Amino acid sequence: MTTFHHRAFAAALVLLAGCAGLPAAQEPAAMFSPTRATVHRDHDDLLTAGLGVAGLQTMVPPAFADVDHPTPAELRRRALWSNWRGIADLAPGGGYGTLYGSLAPVPGREFSALARVPDASQPHRVLVQLPDAFDAGKRCVVVAASSGSRGVYGAIAVAGAWGLPRGCAVAYTDKGAGTDYFDLDAGQGIREDGTVAPAGAGLAFTPTPATGTGIAYKHAHSQDNPEVDWGRHVKQAAEFALATLNAQLPQQAPFTFSNTRVIAVGISNGGGAVLRAAEDGEPWLDAVVAGEPNVLAEGHGARSLYDYTTEAALLMPCALPPLGIPAMPGLEAKCAALAARGVLSGATLDAQQRDALAKLHAAGWTDAALRAGAISVGFDLWRAIAVGYASAYGRYPHDAHPCGYRYAALGADFSPRAATAAERAAWIADGSGIPPGAGVGIVDPQPLADLGLTGLQCLRSLWTGDGNDARRVQAGIKATRAAPPRAGLPVVVIHGTDDGLVPQAFSSAPYVAMAKAAGRDVRYWQVRNAQHFDAFLGLPHMAAAYLPLLPYVYEALDRVDAWLDGTGALPADAVIATVPRMGAPLAPANLAIPR
Repeated sequence: MTTFHHRAFAAALVLLAGCAGLPAAQEPAAMFSPTRATVHRDHDDLLTAGLGVAGLQTMVPPAFADVDHPTPAELRRRALWSNWRGIADLAPGGGYGTLYGSLAPVPGREFSALARVPDASQPHRVLVQLPDAFDAGKRCVVVAASSGSRGVYGAIAVAGAWGLPRGCAVAYTDKGAGTDYFDLDAGQGIREDGTVAPAGAGLAFTPTPATGTGIAYKHAHSQDNPEVDWGRHVKQAAEFALATLNAQLPQQAPFTFSNTRVIAVGISNGGGAVLRAAEDGEPWLDAVVAGEPNVLAEGHGARSLYDYTTEAALLMPCALPPLGIPAMPGLEAKCAALAARGVLSGATLDAQQRDALAKLHAAGWTDAALRAGAISVGFDLWRAIAVGYASAYGRYPHDAHPCGYRYAALGADFSPRAATAAERAAWIADGSGIPPGAGVGIVDPQPLADLGLTGLQCLRSLWTGDGNDARRVQAGIKATRAAPPRAGLPVVVIHGTDDGLVPQAFSSAPYVAMAKAAGRDVRYWQVRNAQHFDAFLGLPHMAAAYLPLLPYVYEALDRVDAWLDGTGALPADAVIATVPRMGAPLAPANLAIPR
């Protein structure tokens, strides 16, 4: 592996700045840090770092030779392993690599940097994968934003798996989130190459203040509310891709938005990010594919992620048993406590559970979304999202959460403790971007006997209340509201009808209605028996009931690519009647992709 900074890259950025209409006074260095370049060939590659399907299917992550000081190459390999496993269904019989998708080795080079949007206090990561077999005749860039709060490889299974085998360069951004945690006790964070270093050593995230106890992470504690800039993050990743192509392929330069095809794709938060990029009035994008997007639009049924997440965190555990879903441990005490606090009605457990279900039905939740949402209850995901996003939307520092939460490594008794060197070293690779996970937990200021309810009610009140903190969080959410895409830009939105984390009724359905009412060219695939997490289909009971969403994302990319080539049509709106596997290997008939 090699690391270097090309003078040609700086020159290309100057050219690019002019092409992108940036102010003449803005120096390229203000947008991107010096570039880090690495080579991935032979027993390494761009898609899987040489792990291949067998290595990705292994339950144990790739090891570090020195657990306290892993090398950048080891961290990259492990990050690819964890991001593939966190997004795609790689289980035998699931069809990945045989029925859809590709894990064949793709040799090439990677180029990464830290980028910064104007007025942001913290950077976001950008990374470009340039395959050796780049198709100079087609000049294609696929740009993607990570799903959830994942690191910069968080869209590898979405964009890389489709674009790299086709000879496209693929550009990624962590959109101001990612796994750049900062250990406040040790005063250490994560450098651009993934290794741990003290504050002031060129870290990808340094909180303000950089002192205290516990752990800070960028999405929650940058004080930038990065979701406001998701569309600009995507555009900067595309700009970084063009600058990279200009520097690395000078004989074919210039690469500009006018002569290079740029397709944006993302799922979940990444899907919301590419839809926000689609709003840009400049014609730099050629097509957009958004899967299960977390997007807040105007219109009937539209609800913010924070609204329905805090609602689900309070009510969903008690609402599931009437749907035939086994009760979580301690449910009776939790439902009774919610009734005592006036959140639920009913003198018996059965009455309280039915009231919780009725309240969610009245708020727009379908039974299908509730059944799929049960897995988020089991993983405590609703609380995790609400705690982190309250900080992000309100632009709070790590020591000023409006409900008193903070983050730290936890002991066996769930009490805060100092993180170990080995835990810090693995954060960039093992973290999914939002705690709990990778050894980082949520610290609730209330005692265990509280059952977490005081905190959950506080989080909910930030949406329903009108105090200073509530208005601050609500203003942050309002700033993320989406507008219609640019006129003439083809957009394909794909969503599972059973999505229990980002229900389509609250997100994609009102977005599509809003965009179509504005006369925009948006195509909508609604996929029956598909929920939010392809990766959970490795669980037998999930595989029996649900189909993966990635095949439809890849198919939509195929269709828009063919349309741009003039050899095919854009997808037509469809409600896709899939057929659950019921334990059998995935087959084309299960997917029922429209032809």
